[in-house]
Amino acid sequence: MARGLPRSWSSLVLPFLLIAAIAITAGCSSPAPKPVYFPGYPIGFVERGVASWYGPGFHGNKTANGERYDMHQLTAAHRTLPLGSVAVVRSVSSGRQVTVRINDRGPFAKGRILDLSLAGAQALGMTGSGTDQIELRVVGFEGRTAEMGALRIQVGAFAEPQNAMSLLNRAKKFYATGRIQTVDLPEGRRYRVQVGEFRTEAQAEAAAADLESNLSVQPFVFRDDS
Repeated sequence: MARGLPRSWSSLVLPFLLIAAIAITAGCSSPAPKPVYFPGYPIGFVERGVASWYGPGFHGNKTANGERYDMHQLTAAHRTLPLGSVAVVRSVSSGRQVTVRINDRGPFAKGRILDLSLAGAQALGMTGSGTDQIELRVVGFEGRTAEMGALRIQVGAFAEPQNAMSLLNRAKKFYATGRIQTVDLPEGRRYRVQVGEFRTEAQAEAAAADLESNLSVQPFVFRDDS
């Protein structure tokens, strides 16, 4: 019996308290709400190709999302996936797999789709060979929930700025918008020539094929996060 309450009151109050306790307990055990993805977020996206890895020469450099690259963390660079994407990466050759978070842009090398951190490469056992055939699957994201940036095409990278300017002027005959982005890499300063602004990968890839044919270059489509 509740202290200080008449018997008739306690018979009404105690059942109410019991129901409230059950409701609170049920609320505590309910599943966590599912994350809300922004429009166009590629959950379930699957891609197959060659992965490489990058390590000591980039350790401590700023990544595309503003973090400092830590080669001992499970991260990776991808040219177009939204920064913050979480992907399961499986080695086709060994079957080993690792979960990484996309926090950087790259690789800017023909025929490669992903640049793993040293830790990611070690998890797949590919540090010796340097590359591996992989399958990646986007399973979630961590980080910002903003709209994805526009897609651009990189048509070249040069050690000499005048060479970059020459290519940019040629590329502008096909796409008026263009720029030269200066980056400092372990091998020295490079000037990247980037053109166009596209909303879909189909549009960007078609434009890249056109530029490859007309300019005799090896273009790469990437997402501009600036």
